[in-house]
Amino acid sequence: YLYEHIADRFKNKYGMNTARVQGAQSGNTANIHGSKDTDRLLTLFSPMSKERDKTYSDDVDTDIDILIATDCISEGQNLQDCDICINYDIHWNPVRIVQRFGRIDRIGSKNEYIQLINFWPNVSLDEYINLNARVENRMMLVDATATGDDNIIASEQADLDYRKEQLKKLQEGDLQDLEDVDGSITITDLGLNDFRMDMVEYIKKHGKPEQIAHGLYAVVRHDDELGIPKGVIYVLKNRNPEVNIGKQNRLHPYYLVYLNEDGEVIYNHTEVKNILDVIRTTCKHQTEPIADLCRAFNKETKDGYKMDKYSKLLDSCIESIISVKAENDLDSLFNLGSEVLFSGNIKGLDDFELITFIVVK
Repeated sequence: YLYEHIADRFKNKYGMNTARVQGAQSGNTANIHGSKDTDRLLTLFSPMSKERDKTYSDDVDTDIDILIATDCISEGQNLQDCDICINYDIHWNPVRIVQRFGRIDRIGSKNEYIQLINFWPNVSLDEYINLNARVENRMMLVDATATGDDNIIASEQADLDYRKEQLKKLQEGDLQDLEDVDGSITITDLGLNDFRMDMVEYIKKHGKPEQIAHGLYAVVRHDDELGIPKGVIYVLKNRNPEVNIGKQNRLHPYYLVYLNEDGEVIYNHTEVKNILDVIRTTCKHQTEPIADLCRAFNKETKDGYKMDKYSKLLDSCIESIISVKAENDLDSLFNLGSEVLFSGNIKGLDDFELITFIVVK
């Protein structure tokens, strides 16, 4: 419907090309044909991130300005040339919206601003979700034939309740607040599915990494243009069973922190996706050590014997985790109806094990 009513109008009035991607089907106003229509259309829509000049050199003068698509492109696509994502449907699970926005909210975007626009239904969220009645109707059939020992409806309702709270946060216009909802989003919910798929592909090719010693490190190249400054990314594991701050950390008991060379936090342990984006950008497809960077690092640390700088940065890493926890505890204390979970105090490095670290030089 959108394609039929927009494509020709924008082509004739503004000279803008529109493309449609719907599963195996596709269409466009740029007279593009070929066996890989979808890949080609996405490349012409995001020519810089998908390196159009290398992959489709014959189409360097052809741009797709508007892309209309279903959820078939909501995962695994780099479309950060785009600066506006419009949702005409709001799924009851806001993760779908986060995944779609994650196509353009990526490292390498040249846009000063990107926008997420949602068309909300003209009814209340209670009416819109309204899955409880449907679940109960289905469960009536189950209750008629089962023992009734398991209260499946209760668990379904709990899930719907926190999804509704997430939708309210999304409607208020702040994606970051989605993480603060009680019973909050799981590891796959925060748009981390791309990273899981990377790991699945790696295991298929190389098998599971077994018996790798902790404390190993890699040296990667910084990129100021992409917003990847020099510094260190630490990967830690909490080993104090009395400390559980998983409500602020989607990867608990693992903690990722990215600091610059002065010990200032670039991304703290609650900003998991940003750190994983940096790791993917600097490490993926890098199969050999970067010789010049390794030589520079070995010279700086006298082949690993002089690690004072990185020990101090590790202390700063732990301090940042403690600081974020203290701030969240304080916020909880002054939030009406919130509970402060003083389940344990982080004392310092003894509470964590260093799994690995990545030096960005």
